[in-house]
Formats: sequence, C-alpha cells, structure tokens
Amino acid sequence: MSAAGKSGAMLEEDPDQTYENVLAEIQSFELPIEATLRSVYDDQPNAHKKFMEKLDACIRNHDKEIEKMCNFHHQGFVDAITELLKVRTDAEKLKVQVTDTNRRFQDAGKEVIVQTEDIIRCRIQQRNITTVVEKLQLCLPVLEMYSKLKEQMSAKRYYSALKTMEQLENVYFPRVSQYRFCQLMIENLPKLREDIKEVSMSDLKDFLESIRKHSDKIGETAMKQAQQQKIFSVTLQKRNNVKFGKNIYINNRSPDERNKTVLKHAFEEEDENEEEVLTVQDLVDFSPVYRCLHIYSVLGDEETFENYYRKQRKKQARLVLQPQSNMHETVDGYRRYFTQIVGFFVVEDHILHVTQGLVTRAYTDELWNMALSKIIAVLRAHSSYCTDPDLVLELKNLIVIFADTLQGYGFPVNRLFDLLFEIRDQYNETLLKKWAGVFRDIFEEDNYSPIPIVNEEEYKVIISKFPFQDSDLEKQSFPKKLPMSQSVPHIYIQVKEFIYASLKFSESLHRSSTEIDDMLRKSTNLLLTRTLSSCLLNLIRKPHIGLTELVQIIINTTHLEQACKYLEDFITNITNISQETVHTTRLYGLSTFKDARHAAEGEIYTKLNQKIDEFVQLADYDWTMSEPDGKASGYLMDLINFLRSIFQVFTHLPTNSNDHAAMSGKVAQTACMSACQHLSTSLMQMLLDSELKQISMGAVQQFNLDVIQCELFASSEPVPGFQGDTLQLAFIDLRQEH
Repeated sequence: MSAAGKSGAMLEEDPDQTYENVLAEIQSFELPIEATLRSVYDDQPNAHKKFMEKLDACIRNHDKEIEKMCNFHHQGFVDAITELLKVRTDAEKLKVQVTDTNRRFQDAGKEVIVQTEDIIRCRIQQRNITTVVEKLQLCLPVLEMYSKLKEQMSAKRYYSALKTMEQLENVYFPRVSQYRFCQLMIENLPKLREDIKEVSMSDLKDFLESIRKHSDKIGETAMKQAQQQKIFSVTLQKRNNVKFGKNIYINNRSPDERNKTVLKHAFEEEDENEEEVLTVQDLVDFSPVYRCLHIYSVLGDEETFENYYRKQRKKQARLVLQPQSNMHETVDGYRRYFTQIVGFFVVEDHILHVTQGLVTRAYTDELWNMALSKIIAVLRAHSSYCTDPDLVLELKNLIVIFADTLQGYGFPVNRLFDLLFEIRDQYNETLLKKWAGVFRDIFEEDNYSPIPIVNEEEYKVIISKFPFQDSDLEKQSFPKKLPMSQSVPHIYIQVKEFIYASLKFSESLHRSSTEIDDMLRKSTNLLLTRTLSSCLLNLIRKPHIGLTELVQIIINTTHLEQACKYLEDFITNITNISQETVHTTRLYGLSTFKDARHAAEGEIYTKLNQKIDEFVQLADYDWTMSEPDGKASGYLMDLINFLRSIFQVFTHLPTNSNDHAAMSGKVAQTACMSACQHLSTSLMQMLLDSELKQISMGAVQQFNLDVIQCELFASSEPVPGFQGDTLQLAFIDLRQEH
C-alpha cells in the first residue's frame, strides 16, 4: 500500500490521531513529505485547516520546550562569561612573560648559530672526503682486475684472462668509464684477445702434431682393453662347449674338470697380464683443445675453430688410412695400421663426448664411413698377397679385435665382418695349399704296406688316432697287421688338424653354431674333393708307384672313406649341431675316394699291361727253327710266374670286411682278365707282324707250347671267382689263329 493510501486510511479511522501520525512522520523524515502532505489535503474536506491547527499547536509545544531549555542553562552561561573576564588579566601577564623569554632565547641562540655553521662546514668537508674515498674504491677494483689480467697473461692462463676481460667490460669498466685510464684499458683489450687467439691456435697445432705420435699407443691400449673385456665371454663359450679346442676328441677328462681347467687358466692368464688400466686421458693431454675451444667460444668465433679442427683431423685421417707398401709381409704391419686408426677414432669419440659441438655424431659417422671404405679396400688388396695361413689367421684376429674395439665406441662394423668372409675363403685356400704339401709328404714317407702291430700298446695308439674297428682282427693274437698303411691314420689326423685350423678362423665372427658347422663342412669337403683327391691322383700316376702300392692305395682309400662318418661326428661334437639338421652339409668322401680307387684300378690295369709288354719285348722267336725246344719260352714262363705272384698278392691281401674281399676279388678278376686279354693280343700281334715272311713248323710248335702254358695258366684259376672257362676264352682267338 502507498503512503497516501496508508494516510487516507488512517484519517478515516481517527482524524486527530491521524494528524499526530502525520506530524510524527514529517519529523522523522522516513516518508516522502510530498506524499504525506498530499494525503492530508486530498482525503477530507477542511483537512488543511485542521492540519494547520495541529501544526501550530506542535510548534507552540516545541517553543515551550526550547524556552525551558534556555532557562535551565542561563546561569551556566553567565558564570562562563564571568570566568572569561577574569582570565583576560592573566593572559596579558602571560604575553609579557613570553615576550621576555623570547628575547632571552634569541640572545642565547646567537652562539649556537655560530657553532652550527662550523659544524656544517665540517660536514661538507667530510662528505667530500667520503666521495673521494668512494671514487677511489670504485677505481681500485678495476685496477686490481687489470693487474690480475696482466698476471694471467704472463702465466698463460688465457681462458681465465678472457673471463677477466669479460668481467672488466661488463662489470667494472661501466663504473669508471668517464676516466681516461679506463679508456686506455678498453682500447688495449682487443689486442690482448688477438694475442690469446694466436697463442691458443699455436697450442692446438702442437696438440694435433702430438696426437699423431700418440695415436698408435692409444689404439694399442684401446684394443688391449677390448680384448680383455672379451676374455670372460670367450671363457664362458669354452665352458659351454667342452669339445672346443685341440685334442678334445681324445680327451678322457670329464666336462666339469675341463671347464674348471679352462676357467683356471683364463683367470691365471688374466692375472699375469693385468696392468693398470689406462684411458685416453692418461695418454693424451686434451687441455689445449679445451682451452682453445673455450677461448674461441668466449671470443664468439667458435665456428672458425670447429672448421679448422675438423679440416685438420680429416687430413690426418687420410694420412692414417694410407698403408705402408710392405704391410702385408708381417702381422706387425697390420697391427700398426689398425692401432693408428683405432687411436684416431678413440680420440674423436672422446672429443665428441667431452665437448659440445666441436665434433658431432654426423661428422664422426661421415668420417668413419669414409675410413671404412678405405680400410676395406686396403685390407682386400694387401690380404690377397698373404700366402701363409698363420698370417691370414693373425690378420683375422686383428680385424676382429679392431672391429670389436670400434664397435664398443659406437661405430658400425658390419662391413668388416662381411670382409672377413672374403678373407675366410682366402684363408681356406692357403690352408688347402699348405695341406696339399702335408699330404704329399705323408704319401712320400709311406711304405704302402700293412701296419704291423707288435703289442697291445701299439694297437691302442693306432686306434686312438684312427677309428678302426675289426672284430676278427681284434681276436687275433699279436703280432698282427692292420690292412691300411701308415698314411691312413696320418691323413685322418691331418684332416682333423685342418678342421681345427679352419675352426680357428670361425671364432669370434659373431656367427651361429649352425653357420660355423656349415663352414667347417664346406671347407672340409674342399679339402677332400680337391686337395686330397688331387694328391691321390698325382700319387697314383707317379712312375715309381708299383702294382703292390696301387693295391694298397685302394685299400687305404676304402678305410679313409669309411672314416668320413667319424669326421662328421667330430665336426658335430665341435659345433654341437645335430647331423639330422635339415641344412647340415654332408662330407663328400664317398665320391672322392671312389674316384681315387677307380683311377688306381685303371692304373693297375695299365701298369700290368705295360709289364706284360716288357716281358713280351724279351721274346726272341726263331721263326725258322726246325725243331721246338720242347718247353715253353723262358720270357713267357717268367711272365706267368710274375702274374701268379701279382695275383697272389691280390688275393691274399688282408681284409677286414666282406666289402674289402669283394673289392679285392673284383680288382683281381678284372686285372687277371685284362692281363690275359692283353697277353693274347700281344702274342697275336707277333704272328700277324707284317715283317714276318714265313714260319717253320718247329717255330709253330714252339709257339704252341707257349700258348699251352697260357691256357694252363688260365685254367689254373690264378684268381678265384671266374665261372667255367671264362678266363681260357681270352686265348681262344689265338688258338684259332694258331
């Protein structure tokens, strides 16, 4: 409800009370006056008059209250006026006293003013002195720092001198830049910086020259450390592979004992060779590089220093990679070549890790790729001149150590191991040439007779060298003979030695056992099919090799062929690869020795026919004789006796299996048939000789006696196994012609 509405409602209820309320509202100022007055005038007639009456009555009441209030306080007001009149007299007296006091203060202050002025003058002097001291204190650090700079220059502490210059320029000189001595110092600093640059660059050049001399020692140390780090892995490899190494095949000790022995020797060797471990920092003082780098960094010319350093090191790299002309003659030549290269890149790796930005990984990778291409080309060229397998093996070991060392410093070396596979083929070729000489010596020293065995000890020695088994021979009492000659166990031992030698190259090539097994089998196949086969064929064709020797060679090749399975087991024991593996390469001994036997058999037939020709050439028939001698010709009887003895050797060769018996019988039968046919042909050619003009009856009868002896020889079964008169048929044409 609005104020007017509210007032109207109140007037309707009680007009007198309403006016009282209106007056109360006007006095309180809580409601708008306009609305209140409007409600008084608008709501009832004569409201204005009544309101004015009420208002006058209210005013009169207030006036009465004011009058009462004034009457109440009037006496106090009068008393206050009376007191003021009394105070006026005291105030005048106080004024006179204040004036007199002021005069006396003025007279007393004149002396104070004089003393105060003296104090002011002293304070000004003191302030000036303080100012001078402050300026001197500001200049003294500058002079001290400059003196320190001179001392650092004299002591060749150039990096510290540059830091001092930087402090002078940034901290001290701005404080005293207004002084003339400071300007002289500022002008002298650029010259000092140039001097420092020249001196530091000279130190860097001396360092680069020195590092060339130390690269060999650094590389040797790094390679030695890498080799020592591998000793534990190699020891563990030998521990796991108990058949690793020489004479393992006949070693009777247990695997645990062999493991303990291998580890013991490894640790003892390590203790003996243990020396103080040197690092690249111990061998080379890199402080010139650090100082020069810091100096050029402070001078803001770091890029110039980096370019100069990289350019000089690339030149040195090309010199290091240049091999000596006779490097391939000794292993020391290769070792010096590798140690210099390792030393160079060890230094670069150290610079890469201890400096920031002087060399980068991209820079070292680029430099290494360039060097690796050159190294591979050099090794490929020089290793081709190596004909000594020991030198090639030492070169391989150096390359492995070289690669492992640089791989430890983060350089990729896969291409070096690829090169080792090329060198491995060359190594195998040198081994094949070496073993060709070994085989020739063995064949030259062989007597081509069965091995005599006197006692059990000799038998065990032979069995330990060559896997020979014959139950029938073992039952025989001593002395007895082994069917093969001395060359067989020697050849077998040398094949195993070749496998060991080939295995040495496969060590540390980071290849699996399967790959090593495959490499060993392939190289052994080359030894059998090419080297040994060639030596056997050359041996068979030598003029001094007789029929007995050829027969013994056939026996020998049979035993060597049977020993191939033991060689396969030997390789399996070394590499721990099962022969049932799908990709396992088999040894080609069967074809190798079969070809040798065929060649020996053919040579037997040829030499036998040649011997027959020699006897036939002794024939001296008198084709005009009147009467025969009554007995066969002497040359023919000698020939028949020779054939009987030869075939007796064939048929009585000691055999240790049915296969040997079959082989001996087949060779003997073929040789006997060939000999009879050749003899028949030779006799036929005598009769059909174009120079023979006539033959007497006595000569015919004499020739008939010889033919009869030939037929008797054929019918006497000089070689068992012929059916019926198969052998006599060889002379049927001669009988018909005769």
